[in-house]
Amino acid sequence: MNIHEYQAKSLLNQFGVATQSGIVAESPEKAVEAAKKLTLETGTKWWVVKAQIHAGGRGKGKIEGTEQNGVALAKSTDDVMKISKNLIGGNLITIQTGPQGRKVNKVLIAEDVYGPGESEIQEFYFSILLDRSKECNVIMYSTEGGMDIEEVAEHTPEKIFKELVDPNLGIQAFQARRIAFNLGLSGAALKNMVAFVPKIYKAYVESDAAMIEINPLLKTSHNKILAVDCKINIDDNRSEE
Repeated sequence: MNIHEYQAKSLLNQFGVATQSGIVAESPEKAVEAAKKLTLETGTKWWVVKAQIHAGGRGKGKIEGTEQNGVALAKSTDDVMKISKNLIGGNLITIQTGPQGRKVNKVLIAEDVYGPGESEIQEFYFSILLDRSKECNVIMYSTEGGMDIEEVAEHTPEKIFKELVDPNLGIQAFQARRIAFNLGLSGAALKNMVAFVPKIYKAYVESDAAMIEINPLLKTSHNKILAVDCKINIDDNRSEE
């Protein structure tokens, strides 16, 4: 069972996983209200408007018959209104939907987390799933965030790391540190990643997820670690066992 991005982030928040803040809206007017509320809560001056459909590739996808992408940056509330009008009720076609596309019934208005700060912003890829052949969970991660992992695997496979986790032992502290080191982190960012890994792993196990994929996982300019986009597939069979 797939769930929307806003639902996935809400689930992660229950386990203490930091995510990009956002508010879901089902109309352009509600989207503007959400943007204003986010500014009061987070201080953000720009917003990201994200179509909510059960498919990846939204950022490169287009609303049928237009040039409107499924994910767009709004620099004013007028932009929020315009983009939301283009998205809600439209048919979004992405590489994963096929030519038939999927109707957009709601949008997520999210804070802009790419502002300048004390360090360079970095995007990572991070996922957890079950490796049935090895009978263990595997954390797959890469420095090449924001890209399709299939492209990374094809062109730069050496940039994909895997961490096997014994389900009977759970994620160990040394494994969380190794993940942070392999991503090239240091200082506060390393410390925050080491704290992030066991939280996301706990979310995976206790939510009966078949897969959690975060792309991108962001190191902000203030060295925070945030799930910017999240896809969770709940394993109905596991939850019934």
